[in-house]
Amino acid sequence: MSRNHKEKYEGTNSRRAHTIMSPEDAASGKRSDWTELEITGTIRNLSPNLWTFTHLTALYLNDNCLSRIPPDISKLVNLRTLDLSSNKLRSLPAELGDLIYLRELLLNNNYLRVLPYELGKLFQLHILGLQGNPLTKEILAMYGEPNGTHRLLTYMLDNLQGESARVVLGRSGDAHSKSVTATQPPQRPWIPLTRPNRNRPTCIFTVMCYNVLCDKYATRQMYGYCPSWALEWEYRKKGILDEIRHYSADIVSLQEVETNQFYSFFLPQLKMDGYDGIFSPKSRAKTMTENERKFVDGCAIFYRTAKFTLIKEHLVEFTQLAMANAEGSDNMLNRVMPKDNIGLAALLHTKEAAWDNGLPPDPSQFHQPILVCTAHIHWDPEFCDVKLIQTMMLSNELRSILEDASHSFRPGHKPDPSSIQLLLCGDFNSLPDSGVIEFLTSGRVPADHKDFKSLAYKACLQKISGCEKPNEFTHSFKLASAYSEDIMPFTNYTFDFKGIIDYIFYSKQSMTPLGLLGPLAPEWLRDNKVVGCPHPHVPSDHFPLLVELEMIPTVPPSSNGLISHR
Repeated sequence: MSRNHKEKYEGTNSRRAHTIMSPEDAASGKRSDWTELEITGTIRNLSPNLWTFTHLTALYLNDNCLSRIPPDISKLVNLRTLDLSSNKLRSLPAELGDLIYLRELLLNNNYLRVLPYELGKLFQLHILGLQGNPLTKEILAMYGEPNGTHRLLTYMLDNLQGESARVVLGRSGDAHSKSVTATQPPQRPWIPLTRPNRNRPTCIFTVMCYNVLCDKYATRQMYGYCPSWALEWEYRKKGILDEIRHYSADIVSLQEVETNQFYSFFLPQLKMDGYDGIFSPKSRAKTMTENERKFVDGCAIFYRTAKFTLIKEHLVEFTQLAMANAEGSDNMLNRVMPKDNIGLAALLHTKEAAWDNGLPPDPSQFHQPILVCTAHIHWDPEFCDVKLIQTMMLSNELRSILEDASHSFRPGHKPDPSSIQLLLCGDFNSLPDSGVIEFLTSGRVPADHKDFKSLAYKACLQKISGCEKPNEFTHSFKLASAYSEDIMPFTNYTFDFKGIIDYIFYSKQSMTPLGLLGPLAPEWLRDNKVVGCPHPHVPSDHFPLLVELEMIPTVPPSSNGLISHR
């Protein structure tokens, strides 16, 4: 081997350095751990055994005489680097697009005239080598632009229409009329839990909780696996509204609703379906110009006006509460206060039409008050302390709201907050084993819980939470989660994260779940290789939750109902 030829394969790429196991290590039975494989020479055909090496993260097949790559290459699911340079390839298998972990794909110096559209699915690809191929001028022009790899991959994903599709630039078309290769997902199953009690007056209603993914977060940088046309608000909003209308819940709790979209889209559309609603943006909107405020997202609650009347709305601003309860705590000021998440509550009471099984014995009881709250808790896993404290502040504010509202009942009698029922929905950005969910479901959390990260919060938190014991924080609500992990394995489904972070909590002493909406079929996700949402058939990265609840009256007989109105 000549010096120049030798240098071509040795020492030119530090990532391809190798070590040879010593005879002593081999004799002692030491296992070889290798994740990269290089096959270089004059190879014309590849052994099928190669596709069994599914542990490989890098495969170098450059400088051979390969004229084709079989579809079975898609079995090497862990590949991050694939070098097919300097071969005799005239085409590529569409299955290359299934190697979604690829970060580097080198195809230089082949005979490629076309590329499979499926390469657009390689949303993590940083390096794409195409030089030295007789590709069309249009492809090469797009590839040669600044950020050309990203632009070309976006084009291919946006125009992926079938297994046999190939990139032929110059064929334009309306992005919104693209055909979608995946089949429509099957209807999510309805899971019955129990039958309603027909021996007593009950109010039966349905509740939806849905993070709709606001427009400014729906970017290709965040969701590179989704075609750009399917991320656009004009496309997604129809799917979101279709979901809401299809399930037709009596109470709809939404998160990530942009201010302008609430007033120009959601409210007018849902009013046509018999709803009214309330909304508040995140606290940052207060510091912005009128034009900037339009794009701030927040929380919304819609209720069916045939069944419910709005008495009063309440905004819970965690930034303000953190400042008010900081007690000189740097952590409260530096970690909790800057996060401008909110909770939004609607104090409703039922109308006569809400009572499916006859009215309560005392007619005043059909004006059953119910406090509906939706919340969007901070997202960052590094700030689990902030999530827990925001939830504790929310709980304390809801207690105050209930106490104030109970004064409106039976003047001259002792207020009874328990006569107002509580429904708490939202994106809590917290897994079922977190301090947030432990606190909400058990009613308590230890003062030294790991989610507080051993930071000095105790003095602040004693102001915003009950303390039945010296080393724990409590609340008095008796809440249960409508969903469990065995029913819904994930409510948020992206490439990087799949888990339960959305919840519907209800007063378990007076409400009973009759049924709920089951998960999206895992077979559909698997068979259509849906690595994350949004997707052309799934308009948000969250799945809506839906539960049917049976509520018994808790208003004391002969109460005159709520007397304070908006």
